[in-house]
Amino acid sequence: MAHKSNNLTVDRGLSWLLSEADPAIQNLARVDLLAEPFDPNALRHSPVVLALLGAPLRGHPYGNKWKGAHWRLVSLVELGATQAPELRPLIDQVLSWIAAPRPHVVVADRERRHASMEGNALAVCSRLGLARDARVTEIKDLILRSQWPDGGWNCDRRQQAVHSSFHESLATLWGLIEYTKATADPEAAAAAVRAANFFLKHRLFRSEHTGRIADAEWLKLHFPPYWHYDVLQALLILSRLGVIDDPRCADSLDLLEAKRRPDGTWEPSGRLYWRREGPERVNGDLIDWGHKGPNQMLTLNALRVLKAAGRFPRQRQRP
Repeated sequence: MAHKSNNLTVDRGLSWLLSEADPAIQNLARVDLLAEPFDPNALRHSPVVLALLGAPLRGHPYGNKWKGAHWRLVSLVELGATQAPELRPLIDQVLSWIAAPRPHVVVADRERRHASMEGNALAVCSRLGLARDARVTEIKDLILRSQWPDGGWNCDRRQQAVHSSFHESLATLWGLIEYTKATADPEAAAAAVRAANFFLKHRLFRSEHTGRIADAEWLKLHFPPYWHYDVLQALLILSRLGVIDDPRCADSLDLLEAKRRPDGTWEPSGRLYWRREGPERVNGDLIDWGHKGPNQMLTLNALRVLKAAGRFPRQRQRP
């Protein structure tokens, strides 16, 4: 039976999430789409959360794609698991690695960094209540120092590379957003606005100069995207900054609505960045996130974005 709320027929995608999704994802759907309270008990019954928490730590926190502590923390935080004691060894491993001193590579007056790594760490630690930790503050300072004039970041060491990377900049923007929410730091807030404007001036997927599509893969849907860029992940992050109503997001929102399946859900349509139980060389993940058919997290994130944009719920009054 479809879930009913206030005598309105609930969106079919939401109904599917409430009846079929993992308990942690159902919980987030209720919180973010129906304004119900967060239920921590849902996490204890989530096979996805339990698998991410229970697997032993092996290998480099980042290099062990996608099973390392770095990637597991991103997934756990996005699933709402922020209080579990099992998170502590993951956090310690990530911070010991990410906060370790590294040489600064500066070419043509721009610091070249894999800033998405620091951005993910900053976001995760801010969500976990560690924003005031000295190691986290150092990460924030590093991100602020290495922001490029156009608002983003890039790891490309070639001298001719003077344009920020969409891939490196999106997770970094997320980190600044979460850090600002946790601390109200004005410099982080201003840097987040500059980074958001980098994406907005490109209308999320177009050349700023020609208006052409910058990369056709960005128009497809992926979950998890990891460090890869696509328009849904960009819309999700921009919605967390509260700028999703900017008219330059409209093309991407229209595209997202057009990708909706007749049953109200969304499915992956791009490259598969993970393999279930694959070896490291093929980016094995602990979780089968679903690479065809309706996808739980894609559907949840798409509905979150549409709600933030005022395009959900589009509900019909019952006769």
